[in-house]
Amino acid sequence: MATHRTKMLIIGSGPAGYSAAIYAARAMMEPIVVQGLQPGGQLTITTDVENYPGFADVIQGPWLMEQMQKQAEHVGTRMMWDTIVDVDVAGGSPFTAKGDSGDEYIADVLVICTGAQAKWLGVPGEQELGGKGVSACATCDGFFYRGKKVAVIGGGNTAVEEALYLTNHSDDVTLIHRRDELRAEKILQERLLNHPKISVLWNKTVDSFAAGPTGALGHLNLKDTQTGETSEFATDGAFVAIGHAPATELFKGKLPMDDGGYLLTEPGSPKTDVPGVFAAGDVTDHVYRQAVTAAGMGCMAALDAERFLANLEIDADGHAHVAEKEAAE
Repeated sequence: MATHRTKMLIIGSGPAGYSAAIYAARAMMEPIVVQGLQPGGQLTITTDVENYPGFADVIQGPWLMEQMQKQAEHVGTRMMWDTIVDVDVAGGSPFTAKGDSGDEYIADVLVICTGAQAKWLGVPGEQELGGKGVSACATCDGFFYRGKKVAVIGGGNTAVEEALYLTNHSDDVTLIHRRDELRAEKILQERLLNHPKISVLWNKTVDSFAAGPTGALGHLNLKDTQTGETSEFATDGAFVAIGHAPATELFKGKLPMDDGGYLLTEPGSPKTDVPGVFAAGDVTDHVYRQAVTAAGMGCMAALDAERFLANLEIDADGHAHVAEKEAAE
């Protein structure tokens, strides 16, 4: 067991965490990134990335995260292969976090970039065909299905929005829902039900995803929720859109969250209601959920953290408090 002291502790990696680290390290804050169970975040399980600025050719998600990590390390970031299991933010700065390894981390500012995970159906073929016809992000992958037949699974706002978005690329979009009515907002329902490119299969669940002759997704095996009848639905792409789950269990009762478990921050800012604690990326964003927006939020968090540190005073007992001038403002 060891104690690690730093000006900035970043919990979680991925575009938000690495970007925060790059900016913090360049500002001589000597950040520590505790990478967690999935270093690199969701992009490490994404194959083709075609919408991240700066790359004319398609790049691979794991490669992009590897490059971000290397850049962060190159400018002075320490990467820790650990998982934070407890955090104390109640007493203000400095904050204390404990790792699964038994190590303790003490930091003047805390940046939370633990991200979110797409909810999956958990049926056969789903993970095996990930990136081969099965996806959880139409904005990320819809472009690859231009002119092809696609299906969206779900009935809430996320599913309806994904289906509407996919009509930009496909003339044959089918929404598959386990009930006989949608849970999405009425205005979204109207848009979907009146859209000429979208059809709906009611009272159907997906029992499994099946590969075609090429090894990519060929069809879905469906089951009628009322009659129990089974059927096959041929499609080139299937988008699971049943929501996301932010990785915020660690912060329950410690930081404000919305009903979905996403951390709440000041509008247009990564600041939480605890001075010196910032949140960036998918852990606080249930709207955009893109690598480039997460990276931008990581940058914002580092810049705000730098300003916070500039106004921090440390007393004789080692406790930090905001300088009087800043407090007065």
